Amino acid sequence: MARILLLVGLCIYSLSYTSAQQGETECLKANAKSCGECIQAGPNCGWCTKVDFLERGEPTSARCDDLAALKSKGCPEESIQNPTGRKETLKDNAITNKAKGEHMDPANITQIRPQQLRLELRSGEPQTFNLTFRRAEDYPVDLYYLMDLSNYTKDDLENAKSLGTALMREMKQITSDFRIVFSLFFLLGFGSYISTTPAKLLNPCTTDQNCSSPFSFKNVLSLTSDGKLFNELLGKQQISGNLDSPEGGFDAIMQVAVCGDQIGWRNVTRLLVFSTDAGFHFAGDGKLGGTVLPNDGKCHMHDNMYTMSHYYDYPSVAQIVQKLNENNIQTIFAVTEDFQPVYKELKDLIPKSAVGTLSSNSSNVIQLIIDSYNSLSSELILENSKLPEGVTISYKSFCKNGVIGTGENGRKCSNISLGDQVQFEISVTARKCPKKDQPNSIKIKPLGFTEEVEIGLKFICECDCQESSTPDSPECHYGNGIFECGACRCNEGRIGKHCECSTEQVSSEDMDAQCRKKISSKICSNNGDCICGQCVCMKRENPNEVYSGKYCECDNFNCDRSNGQICGGNGICKCGVCECFPDFSGSACDCSEDKSTCLALNGQICSGRGICECGKCKCTDPKFQGPTCEM
Repeated sequence: MARILLLVGLCIYSLSYTSAQQGETECLKANAKSCGECIQAGPNCGWCTKVDFLERGEPTSARCDDLAALKSKGCPEESIQNPTGRKETLKDNAITNKAKGEHMDPANITQIRPQQLRLELRSGEPQTFNLTFRRAEDYPVDLYYLMDLSNYTKDDLENAKSLGTALMREMKQITSDFRIVFSLFFLLGFGSYISTTPAKLLNPCTTDQNCSSPFSFKNVLSLTSDGKLFNELLGKQQISGNLDSPEGGFDAIMQVAVCGDQIGWRNVTRLLVFSTDAGFHFAGDGKLGGTVLPNDGKCHMHDNMYTMSHYYDYPSVAQIVQKLNENNIQTIFAVTEDFQPVYKELKDLIPKSAVGTLSSNSSNVIQLIIDSYNSLSSELILENSKLPEGVTISYKSFCKNGVIGTGENGRKCSNISLGDQVQFEISVTARKCPKKDQPNSIKIKPLGFTEEVEIGLKFICECDCQESSTPDSPECHYGNGIFECGACRCNEGRIGKHCECSTEQVSSEDMDAQCRKKISSKICSNNGDCICGQCVCMKRENPNEVYSGKYCECDNFNCDRSNGQICGGNGICKCGVCECFPDFSGSACDCSEDKSTCLALNGQICSGRGICECGKCKCTDPKFQGPTCEM
């Protein structure tokens, strides 16, 4: 049993030692030439500023090591540079408790906290904070009803003429501050999709129908709380017609998203209801009609009409997704059953969107909008702006009743009811210091909401000791570098521990290689300094003791001793080995080859009864003894 426990203990020690070694290696292999480079190598890397910290022959980069290793090698804690990141909350207004019917400026309603943070980031060290969200009761809603006016939706137009007042009545149960607007979309200018005969351009429908001339997008009404006006204007609209099934809805969605001033979007919940019984044209389709310029994603409305359908191609799906997200618009696709599969595929690409089945005459559109709105409102997804290079962000959500959310990599909570409070744990980590032209802030917001959290970033890329550096310091070979944090940081074109070498003469890699006997050997055997690719051996206090050899691997004082003397005083120490004088041998030259001391009175060596070794008789006959085996 004891043997088993001993083996277990040895295994644990071995794993701990290996882990420590790996931690040290990460810092050492960074080959940091300055304190700033060192602290960017990892959160456990520190820099020793003690001037005489390095052992003989160690490079400047050896100042950068694991914190525990620096202490074990004799660097005092006060001499270790190890800055750490921190977080600071700059704005943290409480979440608003708004009663139903209470009038408040939407700009003064708070649903998310904190609102502003400042993070100081050190490479590899995450900074974590909590974000809280709660939907305010009776939050204002703007709804934009975008209606397909093709010949396929005549019944829809008839049933929609009372839509405004009916929708107002239903939405008042959800919010007391509700506004609505509608517009119409079709397809204009492409000969491949409409009949270009003069008669058909005036009336694209059959001869017994009166239709509107084909157009791309028309904004009929700005956002209003007057449901009767909505009904009145909608009742005056006429359907139109085209040759193919897909419509120009993407042109309309783009203008609704980017023309906020003309449409009158408020900074509140924004809903876009897209009602159609057809598919859609997208980027590339315009080429069939001779329009090859990509959509520019900008507003081109004049007198409430989209004026550039003949000039720009349809938007791409990616452009639509981007503009809807940028403008915090949640989309409801109210489409007929035949086109459900198409729009469900589109929904999967557009965050905070929903698809509902529109009856053949659009009679169920109000209930569809209410159901879709409730579905979208019960889902919360966080989104962040573009991250600076080398910065990563991770989310962990604590949803209703503290349940940990798993959707969207921790960015999503579902089934949220009005008044439910959810919390997110967010960690921001810098893997390296970004370039100067990178953004220094991040914005996080719930999709479909205008509120956001602004996070200012400061990157810890240098050490405090670098502020007191000495340019052109005499410590650095006649001013060839900056003396900072206990070491020289060489000017361009200079290398070496004291900036004593020119890169025109030798490279940094060549210096190390030429000063090591083997790859695994220490520089100059730890007995000298590598100066411009050559070892200069250190001096000893005793001038008679010297290091020598190409790699300072030899000395004249580390040989075997006898009687307190190197090589017994009977030889010369060369590179750790005694070279004995004549008549002496042995590792310490303590064996005399002179046989006169073994000569007996009878004139024989050891009286003929032994052998002479190192000037002394070794008797071979056990019956005899004495200095010459004479007794």
